[in-house]
Amino acid sequence: MMKSIYVLSGLGADERVFQKLDFSGFDVTYIQWITPYANERIENYAQRLTAQIKTHKPILIGLSFGGMMATEVAKLIEVEQTILIASAKNRLEIPFYFRLVGTLKLHRLIPIQVFKSHNIFTNWLFGINRQEDEELLKRIILDTDKTFLAWAIDKIVTWKSLLVHSNLKNIHGTADKILPFCFVKSDVVVKNGGHLMTLNKAEEVTKAIRFLIK
Repeated sequence: MMKSIYVLSGLGADERVFQKLDFSGFDVTYIQWITPYANERIENYAQRLTAQIKTHKPILIGLSFGGMMATEVAKLIEVEQTILIASAKNRLEIPFYFRLVGTLKLHRLIPIQVFKSHNIFTNWLFGINRQEDEELLKRIILDTDKTFLAWAIDKIVTWKSLLVHSNLKNIHGTADKILPFCFVKSDVVVKNGGHLMTLNKAEEVTKAIRFLIK
């Protein structure tokens, strides 16, 4: 019987960021982001996401913010395994400067449109160096819902979770500029992998996922 994998994409992104990974041999479902309620707690949002999970003891795979959400979902249902890609296990792996921004609520002073702009800096930040990946990132940013984006940014910089699940593994790149490697204790290291290494380090990430799934 094929193992069931539920995949959670990054901040405002969708399954397009996983299009170069090889999930053959697995039963894969991509969790769809839903519109958050006003001031909804991350725990409540995770509870609503569980409605999309139809399998007992699935494997959860989360990229970036999707990894954070995967750890919250894993608090609510029994899972076989949780695998994070370019993500944080708990708030202690969120860089201190992001947590300071959250404490001081500085992120609320920045117009959300700033986070929806694409430029050379965006490519550098996400580790994008190929035109095809740049075009994909540009489309993803344009497609991102502003309400969800503002809500998710707030949840990232104010995340309180300290739990580390016993069946959780982490894949992280040494060139990640959004969640720098020095802040994360990683089980599998991808050399020169950036924040969107699912696109430009797809072979290494695929191998890492298959290595971790037992």
